[in-house]
Amino acid sequence: MLRPLSILCILRDPLPPRRADVLTLFGVELPRHGINTALVGQGDAAPAWPGGALHVAGRFGGAANSVLAPLRDSWALLRAWRTARPDVIQVRDKVVVAVLARLLAALLRIPFVYWMSFPIVEGYAVRARAGGVRLAALHRARAWATHLLLYRLVLPGARGVFVQSAAMADALAARGLPRHRLVAVPMGVDLALAASVTPVQDARLDGRRVVVYVGSVARARASLFLLELAAALQAARPDVLLVVAGDAPSREEAAWFRAQLAHAGNVLFTGWLAQPEALGYAARAEVGISPIPRGDLFDVSSPTKLVEYLALGVPAVASDIPDQRCVIAQSGGGYCVPMTVAAFCGAILRLLDNPDRRAFGARGRAWVRAHRSYDVIGRHVAQHYRGLLEDRP
Repeated sequence: MLRPLSILCILRDPLPPRRADVLTLFGVELPRHGINTALVGQGDAAPAWPGGALHVAGRFGGAANSVLAPLRDSWALLRAWRTARPDVIQVRDKVVVAVLARLLAALLRIPFVYWMSFPIVEGYAVRARAGGVRLAALHRARAWATHLLLYRLVLPGARGVFVQSAAMADALAARGLPRHRLVAVPMGVDLALAASVTPVQDARLDGRRVVVYVGSVARARASLFLLELAAALQAARPDVLLVVAGDAPSREEAAWFRAQLAHAGNVLFTGWLAQPEALGYAARAEVGISPIPRGDLFDVSSPTKLVEYLALGVPAVASDIPDQRCVIAQSGGGYCVPMTVAAFCGAILRLLDNPDRRAFGARGRAWVRAHRSYDVIGRHVAQHYRGLLEDRP
């Protein structure tokens, strides 16, 4: 009988958590292995959390948040520690408070763990290159400060570093971090949710060859590619309809994308949907697409949409970032191509014309069940947490 373990984790995401790699992994799967997690983060309320306790730090608005949030987070972390008495202290995607968390873990002689789901330093650097003069200076300063704190103070003192993908682990190992401390935890699928999804009933899809994109649209994601692809598909096959089930993360980005839609044909843009309904559009589709641009930010990512398509038995066309290249190669669930309109259009048409298209989906579903379901990922992550405590000096 394994003894229960407890993690005290401070999050960048608002509470209550909505991302599957927090909600499903820490709220459902890890408790099955005797590991509970108390979450600390900003939010407006503290509803029930199946994985343990929630400690809401409150929320600042506007520019004050970036300045004062680390102080409030740190105070909430100390208050939570007094009640949680954890076996592990973990910080996810927050750099400043991670310095305090590392010191607290050292004083308590318990493991400090960092969970890196996004390359924050590189994100600031990309914003510096894209912004105006004032914003560029601000983002360069943030990139310099977070680089110093993260790569000099936080990560070298972490007993373990959980990362988004094997490519991210390779990138950190190239910076000198010991490879045995790096654990890749790519995005997975809640199989119970996938099994409950039913194809959406939408008359606008009747009589059409449906291709679906599920997720966010934004300039940083090169989302105009979707509209260029829709135009190419319309020219080649007028009965193809591209469904974009999602929206932009901000009002400004949403207005920008909707303005571009005015000149696009054969595109159905749904706006934000509840996850089961968005996946219902994917289940209705013949092909799912995951065009993720190459670059410092996305090359180390692990997109959820690709494994969601495969879990639903929908064959996919994905761009050639490392994680997607691996998923397509190992699963045989579709095609992986460069992110060009010609390459995506050609691959989509090959799938639509392939009489064995369902076999792609069946292979993809079986592979996800064996490798990317959260019950499989949960066992893998639980073993690593227990290994951290076994290796404790």
